[in-house]
Amino acid sequence: MPPSETSHPAASGAFCQRPRLGKMAAPEEQELSQTQTEKLLQFQSCYASDQAPGVRTSFFQTSCCVSVLVPQQDLTGLESMDQCRRTLEQHNWNIEAAVQDRLNEQEGVPSVFNPPSSRPLQVNTADHRVYSYIVSRPQPRGLLGWSYYLIMLPFRITYYTLLDIFRFALRFIRPDPRGRVTDPVGDVMSFIHTFEERYGRSHPVFYQGTYSQALNDAKRELRFLLVYLHGDDHQDTDEFCRNTLCSEEVVNFINGRMLLWACSSNKPEGYRVSQALRENTYPFLAMIMLKDRKMTVVGRLEGVIQPEDLINQLTFIMEANQTYLMSERLEREERNQTQVLRQQQDEAYMASLRADQEKDRKKREEQEQRRHQEEMARQSILAEERRRRTLQEEKERKSECLPQEPAVDDPDSVKIVFKLPNDSRVERRFLFTQSLTVIHDFLFSLKETPEKFQIVTNFPRRVLPCLPTEEQPNPPTLQEAGLSRSEVLFVQDLTDD
Repeated sequence: MPPSETSHPAASGAFCQRPRLGKMAAPEEQELSQTQTEKLLQFQSCYASDQAPGVRTSFFQTSCCVSVLVPQQDLTGLESMDQCRRTLEQHNWNIEAAVQDRLNEQEGVPSVFNPPSSRPLQVNTADHRVYSYIVSRPQPRGLLGWSYYLIMLPFRITYYTLLDIFRFALRFIRPDPRGRVTDPVGDVMSFIHTFEERYGRSHPVFYQGTYSQALNDAKRELRFLLVYLHGDDHQDTDEFCRNTLCSEEVVNFINGRMLLWACSSNKPEGYRVSQALRENTYPFLAMIMLKDRKMTVVGRLEGVIQPEDLINQLTFIMEANQTYLMSERLEREERNQTQVLRQQQDEAYMASLRADQEKDRKKREEQEQRRHQEEMARQSILAEERRRRTLQEEKERKSECLPQEPAVDDPDSVKIVFKLPNDSRVERRFLFTQSLTVIHDFLFSLKETPEKFQIVTNFPRRVLPCLPTEEQPNPPTLQEAGLSRSEVLFVQDLTDD
């Protein structure tokens, strides 16, 4: 049996507004008078007409609700039992709140039990399937209890009305300092420090961050987030913190199953969250989870709850909504798998693209290298042709500039036989008075002579200085070089050097 169907001595109609998650938790069964029995039959017919098809309400549940409906009808003067039931459902079967709200309506005074306006946060609180469990103080019983209640009722109405008027007027004089959140992390850490000073360090692990950060972590980790709003001035706060929140079983349960974020409603950060969650009383707990891709409030627990009862209620909320987390995990895994598959496909595509690009690059490089080599070869051929043409022109110019060969019988003539590198022989006559440069120019003008060469005597072996140098700008004459009338000179190829 879920916790919603377990009777609780102080539980007040936790499921009247949330029929999809639980049934009504009505007050204790009492004996009915004849008048109440007639009203019971009337209420049964009205209530049965509102039930969804296939939903059957037991006579015990209906008779228990009448024990609250009849006094509420007598106090408010409402004639319709169905209207009484709706009024009580709107106030979570809290007869005191329903009566006071009804009297305020008759006097034209705004309801003091309406939740305050709040700035919306990124949490969906409009889900009608929210599990609600409210524990209120026991209702007055017997003639003495009801007499005391009726005597104190006008004073309570007057007190709350004046208090609301005072608070409303105070807003125009001095704005609520809690409306400005300047250091949300500091508010949370200050609450944790104050909590530990008052109740000790044996408590569930409080999330040390802002409310938004806790929501983001719970969403990212797909975990339940339990929000606790601490009412410093509420009469039930100390009892709840000492006996319930700090109990060993609750500490172990919360630490192992969910995240816990807590803050005092007197702090700006806690006040902002209270405006968003719209609590009715303290202590207040709200269970938040990722549902339909939105952070949604799926459970509200209000009032002093005993440790075992708190664990049962939280377990029921988690079990009732576990399918949403499982579905979200599956969707996230599918998205991750799809993302991984897409990433693998992208990586394979990029690898193939890089391979194709590398192949194209190498092909372009080979083509460019081939074109470069061809261009270099063409330029080399052109350069070689220019060099040969220039060399040939230089040979022709040297040949044209040579002095005329002297006669055979000229006494100043010198007969020289040149032995070329290709073993061929060339013979020519020169004058003793001519420079060795003339010999060099003659040999240079020959087709068989290499481009670079030097002239060497046979014995003694020496190189003739035929070209001008810095040390000897004017080469010597044949006579100065010590040549005789008949000489054999060797032409040595220097092209390779």
